[in-house]
Amino acid sequence: MSDAARENVDIVAPAAKRRQFFLNGGHILLGLGGVMLAIVILTALFAPLIAPYDASATSPESLAPPSAAHWLGTDSIGRDVLSRMIVGGRTTLLITFSAVFLALVAGLILGLLSGYLGGLVDEIIMRALDIVFAFPVFLLALTVVAAIGPTIPNLILTIAIVYTPAMARVVRAPVLSVKQWDHVEAARSVGMSETRIVLRHVLPMVASPILVNTSLTLAQTIFTITALSFLGLGPPPPDPNWGGMVSESRQFMELAPMTVVGPAAAIVFATLTFIVLANGLRETLDVGN
Repeated sequence: MSDAARENVDIVAPAAKRRQFFLNGGHILLGLGGVMLAIVILTALFAPLIAPYDASATSPESLAPPSAAHWLGTDSIGRDVLSRMIVGGRTTLLITFSAVFLALVAGLILGLLSGYLGGLVDEIIMRALDIVFAFPVFLLALTVVAAIGPTIPNLILTIAIVYTPAMARVVRAPVLSVKQWDHVEAARSVGMSETRIVLRHVLPMVASPILVNTSLTLAQTIFTITALSFLGLGPPPPDPNWGGMVSESRQFMELAPMTVVGPAAAIVFATLTFIVLANGLRETLDVGN
């Protein structure tokens, strides 16, 4: 191949890759997910400023239909549904992000230790996680919360525990492969410490599936929290939360449907946000393709 031809290949190949990236839709999903995530986070952060009323304030207008004063109407004791929906997102998202962060940290540590060290360490860690993994996530969370009490710290800890095994498995699988790559062996041969090898050469290589799985876990956690709240095992009053709002208002759905539709729509939007984000990350980072 002539020098000119090589130059053309060098120019065309990156351009083709860029065109393929824009054609595969990954950037669209990632951008859409990012916008949706920004809406969810900003609404939760500035909930007291956005909410038109105090979420706990009551009024004589119980089960009022949507109006200019109350965009989504009021609940059975006259509280503004929109205000409670906005403020309730703070509680739900606080538990969600905190629990998934703890599960991610624990999963990273256990997955890296298990995959990188292997042998007896791998066997002990994975068998211990299999015990937790054997139970359905929601059933295990329901049992633990019912036993220790539905406080916010207990909910965060419980949900972190039940999602840690899945997170550890996602980390462990690629580590088993990456630790045998040539650049890792080369770093080990020049005397680099095992900790530095893991942090500098192994962890960056497995970051893509971890990011995708974390986003999916956030979506699953929202459903878990709202389901527990619906059953009366969510954050205690007076702080509102989406699952609790649906549970409180379901008996009045025929009289005031927005008392249920509003928080249900918020649950769907928040869950869909993380699903779209996960798909965008998967396409962009080429995970599983």
